[in-house]
Amino acid sequence: MSTQDQARELMSQHRHHDEHLQESMRSRAEAEVNQTHPADAHTQEQARELMSQHRHHDEHLQESMRSRAESELGAADSSQVKS
Repeated sequence: MSTQDQARELMSQHRHHDEHLQESMRSRAEAEVNQTHPADAHTQEQARELMSQHRHHDEHLQESMRSRAESELGAADSSQVKS
């Protein structure tokens, strides 16, 4: 085997080794990300509850503004009819 062939073979082995290491690291990272810790689950549940409370608060504010606007429009229409 020539020196160039040996160099190509070594480079190929090195590339395969690097690919294997990258795949191994990717698999470990995915496993860690997908692993749910009890503390993480609790934090996620708290975040969901806070988001739900925030959404309900926003809906209440919108409904209040809608009611006020309708009341004001109704009062304005009544005053125009009297004029």
